[in-house]
Amino acid sequence: MYAPDVPNGRSPREIWEIARSHLRLQLPQSTYDTWVRDTVCVAHEDGAFVIGVSNAYARDWLHLRLRRMIKETLTSIVGHSVDVTFVVQTTPVQDGPERTPAPLLEMEPAVVPAPAEPLSGGSANLRSHYSFETFVVGPSNRMAHASAMAVAERPGVAYNPLFIYGGSGLGKTHLLQAIGKAVQANGHRVLYVTSEIFTNDLIEAIRSGSTDHFRAKYRSADVLLLDDVHFIAGKEQTQEEFFHTFNALHSANRQIVLTSDRAPQAIPTLEDRLRSRFAWGMITDIQPPNLETRVAILQTKAASLGKRVPDDVLLAIAQRAHRNIRDLEGALTKVIAHAELFQRPVSVAVVEDALAYLAPAQGKLTLETVLRSAADFFGVPLAELIGRNRSAKIALPRHVVMYVMREEVGASLQQIGQVLGRDHTTVMHGIERIASEMNRNPDLVQSVSALRNRLYEPVRVR
Repeated sequence: MYAPDVPNGRSPREIWEIARSHLRLQLPQSTYDTWVRDTVCVAHEDGAFVIGVSNAYARDWLHLRLRRMIKETLTSIVGHSVDVTFVVQTTPVQDGPERTPAPLLEMEPAVVPAPAEPLSGGSANLRSHYSFETFVVGPSNRMAHASAMAVAERPGVAYNPLFIYGGSGLGKTHLLQAIGKAVQANGHRVLYVTSEIFTNDLIEAIRSGSTDHFRAKYRSADVLLLDDVHFIAGKEQTQEEFFHTFNALHSANRQIVLTSDRAPQAIPTLEDRLRSRFAWGMITDIQPPNLETRVAILQTKAASLGKRVPDDVLLAIAQRAHRNIRDLEGALTKVIAHAELFQRPVSVAVVEDALAYLAPAQGKLTLETVLRSAADFFGVPLAELIGRNRSAKIALPRHVVMYVMREEVGASLQQIGQVLGRDHTTVMHGIERIASEMNRNPDLVQSVSALRNRLYEPVRVR
């Protein structure tokens, strides 16, 4: 219920709309789009604005990072001190001219003007089904998505270069091509190629004596999208040519976006001069999707196939196919095909039959399962993980446990704290520490991924 005593003759929802407009001017566009745009005012109680968000991760992030700014903004609008709290709003609420918020799915209609002219000597090489509208956003890829959106809105200005890294099948190419589609629609000349194609083009140019044509092709792009840049590591002449291509584009304020299966500092035989240039802009990673995101991806995929799949079936698939999005979508296709082949309704029983080879080791993941698996994985006694030891040898695995519990099980801060004997503030700090450190430490990324994979290894019967 809305309180009747809101000042200025405006409803709380109208005040929040004004506040969002102010916040849009104060925040980077990517931050606003990711964390503020989808929020709604759901109540005004005892002088506090209650702001609805789409999931627990957004609630905690806003409380930790933006609460003070939001309070100051609301206070300046209403003329007196106010408080603000954030709650998960499970039922989307229509709120003004912006789109209705939907958990995890970043979907908004795109305005597509006439396509830009293709580059001389090549085309953008973009696929129609890769777009921001079809990209499912979750905690594992939120920063990469926000960075990609910022680049698409301000190519050559926001983050240049943008370097996205992560394992195979996690959505790097999807984001890369989504950027290409968005900027091409705004009239920019776009070129998307894999690093293997770049290398092969260079070899052919040297063989045929057409290096001028090669350089014109790659250096005339407004936006160069280079996939799998780790492929050029160890190839001396390819790195030399790309170094000069990079310099030519960057000095002309033209956008460069790169993807790799690992962070720049973890690519062996990559020249230091390239490694340092890749760090000029933004380096961000994509992690394997957590359970909630995997279910959202399956919902999107089922809708694209025109299939109605029960939620319990999607959950069962998501609990089995966890390594990457390709595995996830392939598992859904296999389940649907199995049901159609044997003329059975799509059910959990069909999932068990069709995906027996993917059955998770632990069944339904629990906080205790994660705790036991982490203790074994890190070689740390279980009692130490839940004890008071604060040494780095114990604290880091403990924080990883917090992070994985949050990502894979979807537990609340309070639930994680109960298992580990910590308060929710300590848990939030631990999760934030791991999320931040993973942006800089490829070894930590690999450790977290390995622990996640262990949670789903098949049970070995002795």
